[in-house]
Amino acid sequence: MLRLSASAYAAIIGHAYDGLPDEACGLLLGDPARDVAPIFHPTANAARSSRVYSIGPRDFLDADDAAAEAGLAIIGVVHSHTHTDAYPSPTDIVQAPDPDWHYVIVSLRDDAPVLRSYRIVEGAVSEEPVGVVR
Repeated sequence: MLRLSASAYAAIIGHAYDGLPDEACGLLLGDPARDVAPIFHPTANAARSSRVYSIGPRDFLDADDAAAEAGLAIIGVVHSHTHTDAYPSPTDIVQAPDPDWHYVIVSLRDDAPVLRSYRIVEGAVSEEPVGVVR
């Protein structure tokens, strides 16, 4: 189970809307041993696309530095789907860089945002529960 702080959850949803009409993205900073992400580190979508996302190397390094300063690690990636379900696309699956990461997707297709999280290991996708904690 992935546990997001309430502030990280709110920041994820806000960043997803702020990214429109393109997909928004960012990185989860947390404790990999406990699957807790107290910090969402928003990044720019280097692809500038409504269909795919890419996190540039400078944004990744900034997030890694922020994680190290907080005594945390990058434990996942977040991106939005502007027109589809909150489920990994074939591109998302192929580009999943780390089998230990959480892959969070926010769908903005409907009136209310839908946030879901997955583990992607060797192309196999499994959904995991998401909790919001204080």
